[in-house]
Amino acid sequence: MKTLVLLGSTRENGNSEWLAKEAVNGTEYTMVALADLSIQAIVDQRHKEGGFTHIQDDYDHLVELMLSHDRLIFATPLYWYGMSGPMKDFFDRWSQYLRDDRYQLKSELQKKENYVIISGGKDAGVKALPLVQQFAYIFEFMGMTFNDYVICKGVKPGEVKDDTIAVAKVHEWNQSFSK
Repeated sequence: MKTLVLLGSTRENGNSEWLAKEAVNGTEYTMVALADLSIQAIVDQRHKEGGFTHIQDDYDHLVELMLSHDRLIFATPLYWYGMSGPMKDFFDRWSQYLRDDRYQLKSELQKKENYVIISGGKDAGVKALPLVQQFAYIFEFMGMTFNDYVICKGVKPGEVKDDTIAVAKVHEWNQSFSK
C-alpha cells in the first residue's frame, strides 16, 4: 500500500514531519509539504450559477496524489488550537472538488485509510482533542474511515523524540504499514 503524507507545518524538519517520517520509514510513501505548494483560498461559489471557477494552482496535483495512494496521513502542528493554515486551506478546497466532474472525490476518498498526527506544546494531549474531533467530523461527512491519530508533545524541532508514547504509537503504525 502506498501512503501519502500531507504536512501542514510551515517549518521544515518540524515535529509533525519527524513523527510522520517515523510512521512511514521503510514503506512506499510520498510526502508533500502543503506550505511549499500554491493552494489558493477557497472562494465560495457553491450557489453561483455555473459553480466554481477553476483555479490555476497546485490543487489538481494534490487531488491526483490523494487518489493514487491507499493511505493518507494528515500531519499538522496545533496552531491556535486548530490545524495549520495550509492544512485548513487544503480542506476548504474539498468543497470545490466535491463538485468537480473530473474526480469522484468523495467516493474515492472513502477507499482510503486515514491517520492524523498532531504536534503541540504543553497539554497538547487535551488541547488538541477538539482538532481530533474536527478531523473526525470531516471524515464522517466524507464517509471516510478514521483509522487512528496521535497527539505528540513537541514545540522546538526534535522535542517530539522525547515523547515516548507518541513515538511508540507511530512505530506501531509503521509495523502495520510494513505488512
